Amino acid sequence: MPSRPRVLLALAGATIAFLAAEPAHAAAGDLPLGVALPVWSALPFVGLILSIALLPLLAAGYWQRHYPKVAAAWTLALAGPFLAAYGRPALQALARTALADYLPFVLLLGSLYSIGGCILIRGTLRGSPPVNAMIMLVGTGLAAWIGTTGATVLLIRPLLRANRRRRYRAHTVVFFIFLVANIGGALTPLGDPPLFLGFLHGVPFFWTMRLLAETALTTACVLAAYLAVDAWHWRHEEASVREDPEGPREPVRIEGWHNLAFLAGVLAAVILSGTWNLGSVSILGVPRSVEGLVRDVVLVLMAVGSWLTTSQRLREQNDHAWEPIREVAILFAGIFVTLIPVLAMLSMGERGALGFITRGVRTPALFFWATGGLSSLLDNAPTYLTALSTALGLLHPGLPEREAILRLVAENPTYLKAIATGAVFMGANTYIGNAPNFLAKSIAESAGVEMPSFFGYVVRFALPFLVPVFALVTWVFFV
Repeated sequence: MPSRPRVLLALAGATIAFLAAEPAHAAAGDLPLGVALPVWSALPFVGLILSIALLPLLAAGYWQRHYPKVAAAWTLALAGPFLAAYGRPALQALARTALADYLPFVLLLGSLYSIGGCILIRGTLRGSPPVNAMIMLVGTGLAAWIGTTGATVLLIRPLLRANRRRRYRAHTVVFFIFLVANIGGALTPLGDPPLFLGFLHGVPFFWTMRLLAETALTTACVLAAYLAVDAWHWRHEEASVREDPEGPREPVRIEGWHNLAFLAGVLAAVILSGTWNLGSVSILGVPRSVEGLVRDVVLVLMAVGSWLTTSQRLREQNDHAWEPIREVAILFAGIFVTLIPVLAMLSMGERGALGFITRGVRTPALFFWATGGLSSLLDNAPTYLTALSTALGLLHPGLPEREAILRLVAENPTYLKAIATGAVFMGANTYIGNAPNFLAKSIAESAGVEMPSFFGYVVRFALPFLVPVFALVTWVFFV
């Protein structure tokens, strides 16, 4: 094992001893978990994020072979001491995260990935700047209705095939992540998990259509930046790549089109799970809504039906492989678990050890950047709920949640717009800001594209291209 990975992994073991020293004063229930947790209980999460960021740079071969072990090490560094110090509340938090958060998350992601991999878009597409921009624009529009994951899986492979002869391709995948895997999901609750959670908590389904102006401005700016960057790279491609090839052209067509019905089944199940109320059941002490369980079963059935009715030949021609979704599932399992203390502390606002993060958030502009900044590193769905709770406590304290949300929509919609756009748009700032980001990266790498590292993505693309656009959005809409 290389020495640097050994040092980083040793931190996980050291954290176990460090956290285990915490007295079990919360186990007796005298303090809420989010108040009792110390600030350094976030160390396993920080360690996992640094591992994801650094190990592919410092020891790429080791990371590719052993990333499940690294994720498991940091997960155990949290779970073991967490259970020992806080007992039953910790066990309940772990069970709730596994059954109510992670399981629905990975089932939705897995079903969309599997079904999308059974739809093959054929045709002669040349990866010129206008063609690439058109694919991204179509994907941005689709993301609102079939989800950022569905749009990513459906269009990333045609985009890669269109650019297979090009030398410079990584920037195209990065801007695809910006637009299709994130920004396009802002217009409906189906688009991105944060908005779906808002819908479940009482935000009207069509309210998100009010984000059209913010989404249009952001999309136009990012797409214009992409066209400028890709035009520069296009001029430096080989002449044989830039020349329009002679010979017969294959018209664009869809194979495996029947899988669109399975995709529609997934979307219908998600929508109905937010409108039905069939009661709830307890699983291992975790309350789960019956409609949520029905949704999860339907997702599995749709994925299985798609797989059984699609030929293996089509999946092979689509370069369908399980490793990208396997990597996402493993790494996000660790992220979900190590996030537990972080979100618990944030949910307590100023009472929690991370209260300094939310203490100064009072205006729509600050909500936009605070929600977005946290969404860049944390999962943007629980971050959205945390920011929403903070806004409700600030503007409508003491009201029942659904009544407070309706008041927020009617009286202070700019705050909710800032939270929603911050969570969705700024999930594009890092690979881990939104699950489809990692999915697109993994699929591109499996196709031979050399993608930028974690820090390379942030420094070379997110900071120079996204941050100025978000500053403009702040000035136009939230100041």
